[in-house]
Amino acid sequence: MNQAPSPTTDHPPPESSPPPSSDRELLSGSVADFGRLFDRYAAQLHRYCSRRIGPDLADDVVAETFLIAYERRCSFDPSRSSGLPWLYGIATNVLHRHRKAEARAHRILTYQGDSADIVAETATERTDAAARIRTIARVLGALPRRHRDVIFLAAAGLEYAEIAAALAIPVGTVRSRLHRARARLRWALDHSDVPTIVRSGHAEAS
Repeated sequence: MNQAPSPTTDHPPPESSPPPSSDRELLSGSVADFGRLFDRYAAQLHRYCSRRIGPDLADDVVAETFLIAYERRCSFDPSRSSGLPWLYGIATNVLHRHRKAEARAHRILTYQGDSADIVAETATERTDAAARIRTIARVLGALPRRHRDVIFLAAAGLEYAEIAAALAIPVGTVRSRLHRARARLRWALDHSDVPTIVRSGHAEAS
């Protein structure tokens, strides 16, 4: 006598966890997750570094920045939603080791077009960039490093609070340093032969 086949129970496949997406999750995840963080922010950091020391050395600075970030990923404050200010802070510290390269970049104006964005507001203003850049580079090179840091971070699009987080300084200090740096740029440009309007910048609007 044939036995009826025993009923089978269909087990749904186990649900896979969604891949980590927040910076906090990527920093606490696998090596592959950290690679996604690199893909997310490397281009922005490279533009920032290129403005300060030129594109060739920027490659090395960005690579070192992410190496340090990986080694120190456990020190990232999990209460922060974005890891970008933290990465900018690391990159800025790495850039400080390249003071001579940055001074040379100011002298030879390797970042002419990008630096114009700090003070130029429209395409019409940028037509005079060649003359203004010489003034800008001279002023930036003469600024104290702490003032140069905030103005380049502001030019990169960081808000006041993000700059403060990147440099581990109070927001009020960011405002003060940025105001002084831009005041020196305004004065230098006002006393040059090239008319311009100093750009207020993304951070100043916050």
